[in-house]
Amino acid sequence: MKGKYLKYHTLSDQETINLGRKLGSVLEEGDVIAMAGELGSGKTWFTKGVGSGLGVPEESIITSPSFALVNEYKARCPLLHMDIYRLEEVSDFLSAGLDEYFYGNGVVVVEWADRWPSILPEWRLEVKFEIIDDQTRAITFSGDHPRAMEILKNFESQSS
Repeated sequence: MKGKYLKYHTLSDQETINLGRKLGSVLEEGDVIAMAGELGSGKTWFTKGVGSGLGVPEESIITSPSFALVNEYKARCPLLHMDIYRLEEVSDFLSAGLDEYFYGNGVVVVEWADRWPSILPEWRLEVKFEIIDDQTRAITFSGDHPRAMEILKNFESQSS
């Protein structure tokens, strides 16, 4: 495998949130997190943790933006939580201008990013969620761009 990858197992929603929090603490303006995994695999729980790590206030409730497409949360740099599950075509994504978020001043977290990987920026960090059983999730982080590898290095040192 080219680049770097890390794999973790979480045994509860809270552990998934905690893993997201560790990632959020090392993210910077312009970072893009591309998440993939079936319904119920933990993507939104993980995003709640990313928001916490970025400093989203506790009173802000992070929810999946399935109908809004993008939810924005104030933090040390804005968290832009995107869900592209309901979009039919890549042209829907592009005509809505959603790709412009990748070049803004926030951290973009994309649910269902595996639908159209060609539109994602090369510096993205990919996070894949797999359901092992009712509570257990395998979460794999990967990236081959220098920024993605830097995020993984910083994240790994946070996790030690």
